[in-house]
Amino acid sequence: MFTWPLTLSDAAHSPVLTLSVALGIGLLVGAERERRKRSGPQRAAAGIRSFAVAALMGAVAILLGGIMLLALVVVITGVCAVLGYLATSKQDPGLTTELSLVLTALLGGMAAQDALTAAAIGVVLAALLAARTPMHRFVTELLTERDLRDALILAAAALIALPLAPDRFMGPFDALNPHQLVMLVIVAMLISAAGYISTRWLGPRVGLPLAGLASGFVSSTATIAAMGQRARREPALTGAATAAAVLSSIATIVQMTVLIALVEPALVRALAVPLLAAGLAASAYGAYVLWQSPAGGDQPPIAQTQDGAFSLRACLGFAGVLALVMLTCAALNAWLGPRGILIGALVGGLADAHSAAASAASLMAAGKIQASQAMLPVLLGLSANTLTKAVVAWTAGGAAYAKRIFPGLAAMMAAVWAGYALTALALL
Repeated sequence: MFTWPLTLSDAAHSPVLTLSVALGIGLLVGAERERRKRSGPQRAAAGIRSFAVAALMGAVAILLGGIMLLALVVVITGVCAVLGYLATSKQDPGLTTELSLVLTALLGGMAAQDALTAAAIGVVLAALLAARTPMHRFVTELLTERDLRDALILAAAALIALPLAPDRFMGPFDALNPHQLVMLVIVAMLISAAGYISTRWLGPRVGLPLAGLASGFVSSTATIAAMGQRARREPALTGAATAAAVLSSIATIVQMTVLIALVEPALVRALAVPLLAAGLAASAYGAYVLWQSPAGGDQPPIAQTQDGAFSLRACLGFAGVLALVMLTCAALNAWLGPRGILIGALVGGLADAHSAAASAASLMAAGKIQASQAMLPVLLGLSANTLTKAVVAWTAGGAAYAKRIFPGLAAMMAAVWAGYALTALALL
């Protein structure tokens, strides 16, 4: 938080640092703008020298006269930017350079108050300016109306629903925390969107394995099914599809780790060895299968598990399943003790491993169970979900595909339980 107005003594404690940072910001941003200037009479008005001077003007204004002189410098810079825009608007109607010039002057003044933050903003500004082509391509060619709608839904959930959700346990058996539920749904949206963007960004040339890994963040089970269908249609790609399917399980481990960390970080520390062992086993087996049967084909498909960045229906369904599993586990814990939690984790894990993990973490966060009691339900839920994946693999891809998937899933589960055994022994 900045304290304005600045006095001469506040700003002048390190004038060399202030001027150096301001000059660096001006040169960095100006260098990027200089590369985009045209030559001849139609060239842009502001380049590397103009930006360097504007930044120094802002710094000198703060050093000599404080906020009032900086305001005058910004006004003068803005007037110059307007005049430059009027001279070049027919050739380039954009306002990016002019707005960047004014911001650079402000950053020069800001360097006197917080040199590190000013420099960081200057780097971000230069990066945004340099990323013009890929950003324009993403918005005009890759971003669809559905993607924009998904972004608005995600923003509404994060900025409106999350702050309004009560942050306390309530409901039957005090099992539900609305704030946690909304947060987990938002995280599911974000991870799903990250996987979707990755699949769009990777393109068709990187092969099935990377596409499978990225699609696993949308749905590992759906990815295994999609890869199985691909292997059934084109048996020559069975090896690459198998690697993609196994690698998609890494996304399950990553998602589970993130969700548990958001609810109860201490449980992540307790499960570090089993989860890390599972990820390494899946990675090793996927690499082995890929090495034996390298991906082929000119257009390896990306598993299209949904049409947009995320499925709102699926995310709300995830919230419903999660709430139901939490209620079930809490009720079973109240009626049957720790054995009830294990039953709930097995049942919930058949449908979704993350809900069982989040439920156990929620019970631990509420102080109803200890870390040693929460570890087993998480791993049982993961094991039950792995069984579901095996059935899906057999159904979608047939015997040949399933037989290649099973060793990878089995290796992952063996690593999980070996890691659990080591952790349990260490706790004794």
